[in-house]
Amino acid sequence: MTDYTRYLRPEVITQIAGLEMRARYVVEGFLSGMHRSPYHGFSVEFASHREYVPGDDTRHIDWRVYGRADRYYIKQYEEETNVRAYILLDCSGSMAYPEPPHRDRMNKFEYAATAAASLAYLLVHQQDAPGLMLFDHAVREHLPPKSNPAQLRNLIDVIDRAEPDRETDVKVLMHQLADQIKRRSFVIVVSDLLADPDDVISGLERFRHAGHDVLVLHVLDHDELTFDFRDNVLFEGIEDASIELLTDPQSLRTSYLEALDRFLTRVRTACADRRMDYVRISTTDSLGVALSAFLAHRRHTLK
Repeated sequence: MTDYTRYLRPEVITQIAGLEMRARYVVEGFLSGMHRSPYHGFSVEFASHREYVPGDDTRHIDWRVYGRADRYYIKQYEEETNVRAYILLDCSGSMAYPEPPHRDRMNKFEYAATAAASLAYLLVHQQDAPGLMLFDHAVREHLPPKSNPAQLRNLIDVIDRAEPDRETDVKVLMHQLADQIKRRSFVIVVSDLLADPDDVISGLERFRHAGHDVLVLHVLDHDELTFDFRDNVLFEGIEDASIELLTDPQSLRTSYLEALDRFLTRVRTACADRRMDYVRISTTDSLGVALSAFLAHRRHTLK
């Protein structure tokens, strides 16, 4: 049986439970909810006027406009809707690092999966509809968005069956994923993004070009961020077992960190330029603190 507390950790849920995950752009939902809809009705926030036609509710006539123009106009408002959210969780082999896991922290996949489950919890409890796609070089699992309490259990069941052990093909994959999401949605990418930065950026751009609201949770291990190795180390490829490199890590540390900084800067800048939210998280960070800080910041910027 699935241990749901493995990914729905009480300490994380407690820290984010009082926060909201609001859409930055108009979305297309299918129930009444808390996000702006592209469709006009008679609720929430004033959007525009249109000329009165027989059969319209006279309660929505703008009498001030009538006094100036001597013609009847109806006030239109933006409806609120719930949001379709697609959580794209990276299951490629690199997400299994460190292998075997450290005693003091989760590996990248477990950390990313916990983040995904925590955000799904938040979405379900605000009556939104989270879905899930697991990917490496192809889409391994696809759970369509649904807005009901059972969806959270279904989502965690899918995550629990996953084992990161294959290569990544970001360029092809992102385009495939984008093609499968037909309506404007909230797309949450949870990945280490360890691929050619041009391919990563091109893939993310595809989602924004389709009008999706995009959040990138960039999950990296403490070792990848600090390269704090001391003695000679044999590095082995996780996604390509034929790659082996025995080296003195101290001689590589400076150039490695410079290359990492260039990579992170490119991805972060590309996200900012395209109005995509970007959050880099280390597996040594408290997940509850990191998510609550981001959610509080996002809520503030959307006011």
